[in-house]
Amino acid sequence: MTRKKTPKVRRAPARPHPLQATLSQIAKGLERLAPPPAAKTTLQGADAFVWHPQSRALTPVSIINRVPLALLKGVERQAKTLLVNTDRHARGLPANNALLWGARGTGKSSLIKAVHGEVNRRLPAKTQLMMVEIHREDIPTLPALLAILRSLPQRFLLLCDDLSFEGQDTSYKALKSVLEGGIEGRPENVVLYATSNRRHLMSRDMIENERAAAIHDTEPIEEKVSLSDRFGLWLGFHHLDQATYLAIIDGYAAAMKLPIKPDALKARAIEWSATRGARSGRVAWQFVQDLAGELGVKTIL
Repeated sequence: MTRKKTPKVRRAPARPHPLQATLSQIAKGLERLAPPPAAKTTLQGADAFVWHPQSRALTPVSIINRVPLALLKGVERQAKTLLVNTDRHARGLPANNALLWGARGTGKSSLIKAVHGEVNRRLPAKTQLMMVEIHREDIPTLPALLAILRSLPQRFLLLCDDLSFEGQDTSYKALKSVLEGGIEGRPENVVLYATSNRRHLMSRDMIENERAAAIHDTEPIEEKVSLSDRFGLWLGFHHLDQATYLAIIDGYAAAMKLPIKPDALKARAIEWSATRGARSGRVAWQFVQDLAGELGVKTIL
């Protein structure tokens, strides 16, 4: 007996859900917004880097804007202290964070960069001290940067130039936690050097607000608000006298081999400082740059 074949029923293709296209577009949009997976950080080809928090990347600096340590005059005491501290850190020994404070143009950031160069000049290539610059506005991302540096084998000098806090800015709390008091604290392979025009980093208004919020009026203001006491080294910088200002210019002129007589160099340097209303390392460098251009000298220190 032959069985009859059951006819196959053709089913209509399932219709897509009305929201499927919309959900697909949303999913693609979220994928575009999501940050790419963090690449493994490797430091090659440079001994200085700039931190970019948006991409969580360290960009190498091929040529550092600095002058030799021997040409920085009038800051010999500060240079000796900072050089010893930096050398200890580079060799794996305990070292302090440092705050360089004082008037503008007095050589604070120049000294840090010069000391970094001097320390690396003495070290083997395989043990170079890495310098990483973090900008003032990126201080809230400092914990993320330290998490990266903590996992790397090199030793680091973290530089934050012109650090200060204004008004209702609360990003200083991230710095407080990192410098002292946080669970993880500062990584053993990182030391922080900051420059500021203010000894206590905060504006007077911020200090007064913190004083008013203190539980006891007798609490020392330094214990409540001062970030500077979390730096083991305080190095002050002040305006130069004329003799030191001229010594700086003489050093630059000799190093760049400027073809000018000493008396003429001195007279023009004094005139330049008078027009600027100040004597500082920055004013001296600006004068020498102008003079070198006038004399057709292309040598850059």
